[in-house]
Amino acid sequence: MDLSKVRELVKLVEDSRIDELEVIDKDTTIRIQKHAAPSAHVAYATTLPATPPAATLPATAPAGPAVPAANPERAKWREIRSPIVGTLYRAPAPDAPNFVNTGDAIKPGQTLCIIEAMKVMNEIEAEFGGIIKEILVENATPVEAEAILFLVDPA
Repeated sequence: MDLSKVRELVKLVEDSRIDELEVIDKDTTIRIQKHAAPSAHVAYATTLPATPPAATLPATAPAGPAVPAANPERAKWREIRSPIVGTLYRAPAPDAPNFVNTGDAIKPGQTLCIIEAMKVMNEIEAEFGGIIKEILVENATPVEAEAILFLVDPA
């Protein structure tokens, strides 16, 4: 696929209500995604194994919370990421206490939050134990897939 065709696809996504477009052409796969910021998009061009390299477009950084790295202990902290796109809720109901707060000890299988996607409430559970050090997403806010939700000290 030539660069002009890729530019046309990017323009198509940019000018439409499409959030994501994936095109497979022979041995090249191109995925173009819109993110929360207006006109912010990421274009990926990848090739299948044993084929010549494909041209890539300059990619913009995906929108998401920035994680400062000032604390040297932070290097050992583990991330808990959103598995899906949706709206994050920190409590089971508006008047209920949060599932977890900063400083809470968590254990594997414990519910950390709920992400609503397409009117389905999905409980997000801890895959490992530790202490919640930071909560990076506010209640009732949209999250992208792979967005960092919590930083946990596994010690």
